[in-house]
Amino acid sequence: MPSRRTACKWILSSLAGAVGATAFGGAMGATSDAYPDKPIRIVVPYTPGGFNDTLARTVGEKLTKLWKQPVVVDNRPGGNTLIGNSMVAKAAPDGYTLLITPLPFAALPALYGTKLPYNATKDFAPVIWAASTQNVLVARNDLGLATVKDMVDFARKNPGKLNYGSTGSGSSNHLSMELFEKMTGTRLTHVPYKGSGPAVAALLGGEIDVLFDNLPNVMNQIRAGKFKPVAVTGQQRSTLLPNVPTVAESGVPGYEVNVWFGIQAPAGTPKEIVQKLNQEIAKALADPDIVKRFREQGVEVVGSSPTKFATLVEAEIQKWGSVVRDANVSLE
Repeated sequence: MPSRRTACKWILSSLAGAVGATAFGGAMGATSDAYPDKPIRIVVPYTPGGFNDTLARTVGEKLTKLWKQPVVVDNRPGGNTLIGNSMVAKAAPDGYTLLITPLPFAALPALYGTKLPYNATKDFAPVIWAASTQNVLVARNDLGLATVKDMVDFARKNPGKLNYGSTGSGSSNHLSMELFEKMTGTRLTHVPYKGSGPAVAALLGGEIDVLFDNLPNVMNQIRAGKFKPVAVTGQQRSTLLPNVPTVAESGVPGYEVNVWFGIQAPAGTPKEIVQKLNQEIAKALADPDIVKRFREQGVEVVGSSPTKFATLVEAEIQKWGSVVRDANVSLE
């Protein structure tokens, strides 16, 4: 008769084998043609509203119809997106948990350093670069600064006098201004808010002087003439604002901020599942109605390969890491 210790070892060994077999079987099932055979979750590390949420819900609706499986949008804001990002980094790599990933993701490694609870390049599997937009620099109508040159001249003569809003340290509008200051030798005063809505309201109310923000977030106010569009941040002018120059052509050569939005999965997700997700999401985003709807907001569909998105993320981590370190950006 075996001893109690021998019996315990046998039980533990059997349990380990069962767990291993289950995990192996789950992985095998996940890579089969049956994927997906249960609901998929798209984690958005922001509150509902805004384009990150719009992208997730648009993709979710399309995939639900295509695969006859629910695709649920799970908003997990907080911690400067670390809550949602960490959740996906630690999720099972089976294709059933995805993450909406925008530009600020690339600044977090430099902002948090060793305190970042995941590895930005090793803990995720890029699926697709879904879409891109630009930020636009807007100013109060009564400020009297109609061009980038006006703003640079005033800021150089009055360091720190101009106040600019953002949605927090590491946000795309904050990074846009940090890069602007670095390339123009100017210094403005940063006033962070808890979202684009409050920042835009602060500009309208005269609490701040200027603001970089995503085109979709401010087009209504621009069209209503509530503040002055000074310049856009991309390589080319926006089709929505053809008379508004880029920052680069306004006297800051080389300046560019491409506000991108992508989707990632946990690292280790089988390549065939990543490829299937990529192909089906790209097909969904290529729907003419979606292309038209996004374009009306100033957003262009991209639909890249996983490799191209991985290359973008790595390059952006390098770019914004340099900006964050040079500007000695701190977390408010």
